[in-house]
Amino acid sequence: MAKILMKRMFICGLKRDRKQLLERLQMEGVMEIRKPSDKDEYLMTMDVMSKKLLFDKNSNVAEQALSVLEKYVPEKKGILESFEDVKELPRSEYDERTGHAEEYISMARDILELEKKIHDTREEIPKLESRADGLRPWLSFDLPMDFGGTETTDAFIGTLPYAVDADSLSQRIFEDKGIRPEVSVISSSREMSCIFVLCLKRDSQKVEEALKAMLFNAPKSGTRGVIPSEEIKRLEVRKEKLKEQIDSWISELISYKSEREKLKFASDYYAMRAEKYLVLDDIPQSASAFFLDGYVPAPLAEDLKQRLERDLPVAIEISDPDEEDPDVPVILRNGTFSEPVETIVESYSLPGKGEIDPSRITSIFYYIFFGMMLSDAGYGILLVLGTAFVLLKVKNIKPGMRKMMKLFLYGGISTIIWGFAFGSFFGNSVNVIASTFFGRDDISLRPLWFEPMNEPMRYLVFAFACGIVHIFTGLGIKVYQCLKAGDPVSAFCDGILWFMFVGGGIVYLLTMPMVTDMLGLTFTLGKTAATISAIAAIAGCAGVVLTGGRESRNWFKRLLKGAYAAYGITGYLSDILSYSRLLALGLATGVIAQVFNQMGSMLGATWYGALIFIIIFLIGHLLNIGINVLGAYVHTNRLQFVEFFGKFYDGGGRKFEPFTEKTKYFKVKEEE
Repeated sequence: MAKILMKRMFICGLKRDRKQLLERLQMEGVMEIRKPSDKDEYLMTMDVMSKKLLFDKNSNVAEQALSVLEKYVPEKKGILESFEDVKELPRSEYDERTGHAEEYISMARDILELEKKIHDTREEIPKLESRADGLRPWLSFDLPMDFGGTETTDAFIGTLPYAVDADSLSQRIFEDKGIRPEVSVISSSREMSCIFVLCLKRDSQKVEEALKAMLFNAPKSGTRGVIPSEEIKRLEVRKEKLKEQIDSWISELISYKSEREKLKFASDYYAMRAEKYLVLDDIPQSASAFFLDGYVPAPLAEDLKQRLERDLPVAIEISDPDEEDPDVPVILRNGTFSEPVETIVESYSLPGKGEIDPSRITSIFYYIFFGMMLSDAGYGILLVLGTAFVLLKVKNIKPGMRKMMKLFLYGGISTIIWGFAFGSFFGNSVNVIASTFFGRDDISLRPLWFEPMNEPMRYLVFAFACGIVHIFTGLGIKVYQCLKAGDPVSAFCDGILWFMFVGGGIVYLLTMPMVTDMLGLTFTLGKTAATISAIAAIAGCAGVVLTGGRESRNWFKRLLKGAYAAYGITGYLSDILSYSRLLALGLATGVIAQVFNQMGSMLGATWYGALIFIIIFLIGHLLNIGINVLGAYVHTNRLQFVEFFGKFYDGGGRKFEPFTEKTKYFKVKEEE
């Protein structure tokens, strides 16, 4: 149950040294800088947002360039590489690369410019294709599209929105008006007909009026002055040249793949500089000095002070945080067994002021419940082997991923233990394989304790017993926290009385033969236990009623609130019933596993029967372990969050967020 104590550190230095100090603090990464809550009229802050925005912009440019490279030449990564933390970069190499940061950004801009050219050119190609498609119906027309006629004739070139032929067009329209123009249908379809009409100048007006009545449309202005066949050829040539240009630019982009590391460095470098200037913006300063305030983990505070005062002209003062300060950050520190559960606690809420770190106690129940829900030795072995392989193979694994792998590693060990206790190894695979393919009904994996499929009530009672222990442990922590905070009244009223009320009620139920017979228990407690438990339960209930509303001065309101508090016994009942999920998920794992085993063995001891068995066995159990590992993880979390934490834990703590080199691709490693 370890929360690292925090110290308050106050730093004063010369204004000219503030950037150097910030760089040092960012490199150390152990101090959370506190933003001033009140402004001093004699101090000022520096406006550095313009520079921060510039650094943010440069970092974004590098990120965009990396995205472009990922689009055209994806970075190949193995499965294990996705577990790796950021790459370590020696300080000397980091310092050398910083001198080239502007060159890297210039390279990023070149990449983005190439991408823009490719994008714009690709958008031009459909336009060329559309224009060519518009001219294809005129492919056999060998005159310019804006041909207007000769000295004695006028020409009309355009389209009609329906199918026509030259003869019917002449007979239906023009002969009725007493004119005989020359009509050619260049192409015709159901949607459109391309026509060419040539007439004498004296008939031009009549022809034009007749064409308008037929919904005649002249060619678009963009097609004037061109011969369709020649223009289509020109457009095809232009399109091919654009494609060649795009291929050339893509090749040039691909050539930058070897520079990906430089772009990653530029992204991280400018992101770190932007972070530093964000802090610099909040530092109060006078004409010649600056002042810095923040939190440092207590074990590191004195050492940090000595090193900073040795290397920089600064004055440092260390003190304990104010008792009333609600903003003190939290760091959890536990041993290798409990450390993985820190992620579970953190996902709920970090411990608030005066609360213990519940990680160590939570870890014990967490691994037990996880194993009970998965409850198959074969699945546990696979889980242990898989997580151990990742932990051993990936040396530079992400801290959060390491905790998650260790969580499933310990959960897998628990699963193996419960699996052998319940006699489950890939369901009943040992029995099925022995009887189906070897004709041996005498070979089976016998449970070390009992088989839940045959004795579900026994498993249910055991699950309830685990739940009662879990809930009472939470109540015990509540009593401990109240006593530690110097509040014995709350320890008695909110803890001891509930122990008496709930515990007495449970023991009294065990004195009733009807209850013990229903639960399948082999014992029933005697009259003495009944008397003692009844007195304890009644006293606890009376105590809850009398003290549940003790904050009220009015006795009537106090009793009403106390009665409502006593109604909380129903919440304890529902909490205990919630542990039936241990039975439900444990049985679900075994039942599904047995179903797949039976399905696979249906074709008997033949070569194709063995092949089908192997296929169904692999696919079925792979699906089963995936579904039930997820189910065990989710429901174990729920038991901690609702049934356990609800008894003693409020949370509300804030995570310690030191001013550090927040990077995405690299981590600067200090050299000895």
